[in-house]
Amino acid sequence: MPTRLPSLARPDPTTTAPADAPPLSLEERLALVNAAMTARLDEAAVAYEVNTAHIDTKPVDLADIVTGPIDTSPAKAPDLYPTPVAAVLQRAHRRLVSGGWCANALVDADGARCMLGAVRIEARGDRRLEGDAASVLLDAIRRQFGDHVDSVPSFNDAHGTAAVPLRMVDQAADLADARGL
Repeated sequence: MPTRLPSLARPDPTTTAPADAPPLSLEERLALVNAAMTARLDEAAVAYEVNTAHIDTKPVDLADIVTGPIDTSPAKAPDLYPTPVAAVLQRAHRRLVSGGWCANALVDADGARCMLGAVRIEARGDRRLEGDAASVLLDAIRRQFGDHVDSVPSFNDAHGTAAVPLRMVDQAADLADARGL
């Protein structure tokens, strides 16, 4: 007697499938997410309490921490170089960074300065110090770009952006410091 295989046809359902629920509104979905997140945060808070229960801590008095308004003005950068020529070149570099760089003028209409203009203002009227700083600056430029550079102003004016002139003033400050000037 042959064995009967079960029928592959689906039996007719005796009940109808429930109708699809209407989609949730945005407020309902947000409420569900809020409830889920609240449950997760509560669980994390309990886990934190359990994990840190053994740590002995003292309460913090906020009066020890919050002392009042603080000075939020930019801090004056310290002079890194103790020698006068290196310090002038470092201040000139800072002035060019903060006040702007220009070409074809010692100072332009906006107050930006060229390399020599920055050295001159930072030498504060000391012509010898200004000359020494300009000389070291020219030496640094010639080390990098060769002896064909005639002067600091001609080098400054040959550039369209501040990147190279600023880098050379910074390198000149390092060179002056290494020379003890």
